Amino acid sequence: MSSINCFRTAKAPLQTFASVSRFRGSSNRLVSVLRRKSSPSFVTLRVVSSSMGYEKELDAAKKAASLAARLCQKVQKALLQSDVQSKSDRSPVTVADYGSQAVVSLVLERELTSEPFSLVAEEDSADLRKDGSEDILERITKLVNDTLATEDLPKATDSTTLSTDDLLRAIDCGTSEGGPDGRHWVLDPIDGTKGFLRGDQYAVALGLLEEGKVVLGVLACPNLPLTSIAGNKNSSSSSDEKGCLFFATIGSGTYMQPLDSNSDPVRVHVSSVENPEDASFFESYEGAHSLHDLSSSIANKLGVKAPPVRIDSQAKYGALSRGDGAIYLRFPHKGYREKIWDHVAGAIVVTEAGGIVTDAGGKPLDFSKGKYLDLDTGIIVANEKLMPSLLKAVRDSIAEQDKASPSSL
Repeated sequence: MSSINCFRTAKAPLQTFASVSRFRGSSNRLVSVLRRKSSPSFVTLRVVSSSMGYEKELDAAKKAASLAARLCQKVQKALLQSDVQSKSDRSPVTVADYGSQAVVSLVLERELTSEPFSLVAEEDSADLRKDGSEDILERITKLVNDTLATEDLPKATDSTTLSTDDLLRAIDCGTSEGGPDGRHWVLDPIDGTKGFLRGDQYAVALGLLEEGKVVLGVLACPNLPLTSIAGNKNSSSSSDEKGCLFFATIGSGTYMQPLDSNSDPVRVHVSSVENPEDASFFESYEGAHSLHDLSSSIANKLGVKAPPVRIDSQAKYGALSRGDGAIYLRFPHKGYREKIWDHVAGAIVVTEAGGIVTDAGGKPLDFSKGKYLDLDTGIIVANEKLMPSLLKAVRDSIAEQDKASPSSL
């Protein structure tokens, strides 16, 4: 087994204006210059191919997320009580969580051998290294080996079986801190673990940051119907066809295709609803994840008539990107810090489909600060027409709730 080299150094960012001239003459490159407000004398250059600039990365990300979803589906079908552990934050962790992260880490590292590789992910192997975890570690290793064997991969993995040590190293490839410089993959191996355990919605969410900006996102949603879930408050559908793969790259739009087929992808767009009364809104399934009372107040101010559609995970972002709903409201309880892996992939999937994703103050999400998002109260998503009235309703509702109970948020 060749060593797992998961800490290849990311390329240093280009930061001086003098560097621009080196790329102006290239017909294959588009150089965008983004001036930093805090320091007018410096600029950040993002070098993007003008045609399919992230084709290789997108292919690798789609393969990684699809394979990880395949592993998750297998585990969910035969979920055993012994598969569930408890982390210090008391959210459940399953063998699929660890296995999914290992698969994505391995596939990206092998498919992009010439690229800098940094992965910011939710899990680490600490619990799996504890005494008494040998059986679950063996099972995860077997699941990963079986999953990788179902797909054609580079020769480095064709005839090689991963050991438990290889598995642990692959999981721990996800311990990068991210940040504003270089390129960082961002992964939630199972976004919506509680939904996964209930047999409901979850997603393998994988995104790519370049110089702190989201440039690529993939959402593999094994239980999301291929048809719209609009108007169905429990996020299921009468359709027997389930499993969606959403993907987007910066400037190229958002697409959806069946997760388990080679069908051609179709371009999707957010809802075009302009009247808030006709809009429907999504929120987190779990009340512990978002303040449902605040969301209800906002919906009432907007005149929204439809009941909320409550869905686990970033599957909400995927459903919004194809117009199943028009608004997404997320207001965590006071003290909770949003992690970037819960929003990176979903954010670009929605924005490339024509939507807007901001915090409650109307500011774009900043993924350049490391593992956490520093937000104004919460996250809101809508189309361009609805956003002004949504922001006003959010501000008014938050002000009312603050006045009624200053410690409620």
